[in-house]
Amino acid sequence: MSKKIETGEIYDILKRRIIELYYDPGEVLNEVDLAEEFNISRTPIRKIFQRLSTDKLLNVIPRVGAQVTPIDFIYMKSVFEVTRILDPFAARLAVDRITDEHLDELEKIVDRLKTYDITVDYQKAIIDDQRFHDIIFASSGNPCLQEILQNLHNHTERLWHYSQRYFDSMDLFTDSLGKVLKAIKEKDRDKAEKYAREHIDAFVEKIKQELL
Repeated sequence: MSKKIETGEIYDILKRRIIELYYDPGEVLNEVDLAEEFNISRTPIRKIFQRLSTDKLLNVIPRVGAQVTPIDFIYMKSVFEVTRILDPFAARLAVDRITDEHLDELEKIVDRLKTYDITVDYQKAIIDDQRFHDIIFASSGNPCLQEILQNLHNHTERLWHYSQRYFDSMDLFTDSLGKVLKAIKEKDRDKAEKYAREHIDAFVEKIKQELL
């Protein structure tokens, strides 16, 4: 890569690689290799490693590099305990605050999800699912809530990618997200909250069935 890019952009690239499992859990990233790839010095790479460590996506290992954090199911349990409260709250707030443009985008996402084949389009579905949530978070009109949820969803999205082998149907995406969308369109706060929580609970229950 001959052209230098901003460190913030490199941070975003590496974060997406970790979340989307381009880098495997447990893989060690070498700062020399990455500095060469992005045509920058090692110092900004170290700073990016520290940011990703703060995000709990990397474990920095002195004189070695940084290890992509393994999937920690105990930690994920604590994440879902929080998201199943805050995600529905964001959906509730979004009912009264969402713009027509964002509502149109949610409809397009749900329509796309209905066309996907789970066996070939799973990764696309995960990205669309996360985009759906990002719109809800932004539409909550609460920057603090949005920041907290986006950080937590770094981990939940990563687990979604990791769990591809356990899913053979698009129903988990289309049914619950479709219901959330319908509730928002009908200005029904209680149902928006209810279906947002059901979406999380259905995923967690599926993972429990497969892993326990």
